[in-house]
Amino acid sequence: MGISKMRSLSNAITIVTAAAVLSLSGAPGGARPASAQEWDLLVRGGTVVDGSGGPAFRADVAVQGDRIVEVGRDLPAENARTVLDARGLIVAPGFVDNHAHVQTSIADHPLAENFLRQGITSIVASLHSGAQPWPLEQYASALEVAPNVGFFAGHSWTRQRVLGREDRAPTPDELDQMRALVEESMRQGALGLSTGLVYVPANYAETEEIIELAKVAARYGGIYVTHMRDEATGLLDSVRETIRIAAEAGIPAQINHHKVLGATQWGWSEQSLALIDSANAAGLDIMHDLYPYTASSTGSSVLFPQWALAGSRDDFRARTEDPPTRARMEEEMARIFREERGGGALSRIQFRTVRSAPEFDGLTLADYAESKGLEPSIENGVQLVIELQLQGGFGAIYHAMDEADVIRIMQHPLAMIETDGDNVSFGQGFPHPRSYGAFARVLGRYVRELEVLTLEEAVKKMTSMPARQIGQAERGLVQSGMFADLTIFDAETIEDRATFTDPHRYSVGVHHVVINGVPVMVDGALTGEKPGRWLRGPARGRVF
Repeated sequence: MGISKMRSLSNAITIVTAAAVLSLSGAPGGARPASAQEWDLLVRGGTVVDGSGGPAFRADVAVQGDRIVEVGRDLPAENARTVLDARGLIVAPGFVDNHAHVQTSIADHPLAENFLRQGITSIVASLHSGAQPWPLEQYASALEVAPNVGFFAGHSWTRQRVLGREDRAPTPDELDQMRALVEESMRQGALGLSTGLVYVPANYAETEEIIELAKVAARYGGIYVTHMRDEATGLLDSVRETIRIAAEAGIPAQINHHKVLGATQWGWSEQSLALIDSANAAGLDIMHDLYPYTASSTGSSVLFPQWALAGSRDDFRARTEDPPTRARMEEEMARIFREERGGGALSRIQFRTVRSAPEFDGLTLADYAESKGLEPSIENGVQLVIELQLQGGFGAIYHAMDEADVIRIMQHPLAMIETDGDNVSFGQGFPHPRSYGAFARVLGRYVRELEVLTLEEAVKKMTSMPARQIGQAERGLVQSGMFADLTIFDAETIEDRATFTDPHRYSVGVHHVVINGVPVMVDGALTGEKPGRWLRGPARGRVF
């Protein structure tokens, strides 16, 4: 029973609906009894999973302004302006999404509905290969959005401003320019440095370049987050590179969407996790996160050897027209198809968006081959991908992971949860289902159905762990004095509904969401409020 079904209490609480102004008064005309404690909000009757990892307990949660002010049993509803009924529901801290692609699009999707309906109250926009808002401070401070949002200094953005898409090392002067951009981003409130080393042009950077830029972020108290250089055949070397960067730059590091791509590598998570454990045992600070799916999503560029994409589109075309260069390109692409992206089966490469042939959005590379009267062989797939890249490329979902690795990574004590998702407009495009369902999927499939995590473990991975990681010590726990970010859900019904073939389906089971003390969802209906705040960095205290 929610706010629209409140029972009559001793001081005759006024009944309102979720679409109303969300104000409950203890007296006619909106006047409050002089003796009443003026709580703005009371979440009543729920089972609290407080984010610490400790056992759940029955309690009410009182909120004044943007803070939790009391957590206790049988708190009087008549003392609150607004009451949310949480009977039969879990009351958890608001979920923190470790990585999503919202850095330059959140202003256009201010309610972030696909995130809110998963219970996400804070989004970390670690950029990887994406654009960086600039000037960061001006952009972030002007946001009027529902969720809290934090930003990183982007290595790809920084490198492109200085070097463009050139495949070379920076000169000393150019490296100084890159350092200055990272420093200015940190001064303006970035949480740390983010890299997308699998993508052009970031993957043209040697490790030493990243170390030098990470040192700048470290001096300002930043952390280092990365889409590693290789998540398939080079997975273990990429983890080692991340550890080296953390050690030599003196910076905490975090591997985003830790995964094992390619059937020949399945099971390698045992070794990658062992590397993380060894680094932490040696005194480093290495964390990681994941999304709960066995398919990744990115552009068509990952199907090419990265040297092939350096420079402009004309440069790429020239390489495809030079027979020896094209032969080398095709040979290396065939290896990528076999070992990294789908095990050679074209049906495992599912288009999200095809610029030159949008009628194939949602279909597979095998379907595209069939439409051309071709067998779905690796050789034909390589030729078709080159053709499509010349016409603008495509985004795709790559079904190339094993659930045993997903579970092993998820269960690791230093693993957190992310969506790796996008701001989406309902019904438009063909997104990966993680944009709609990652957090609900963890709670529905991996907690309730498979029981590979307890509810308390999962909530900790979604709340206090990521909040501490980005220096938000006053978020991520249901405790007095903490910011009132709350997600209230039904543990028996929460689940993801989005699928790879029908992605535009919201998750279910989240009833109420509160951000900075303001209800943004009540009884499953968005209120339209936009109380989100900029999670200003750096993530740690300065070291100078």
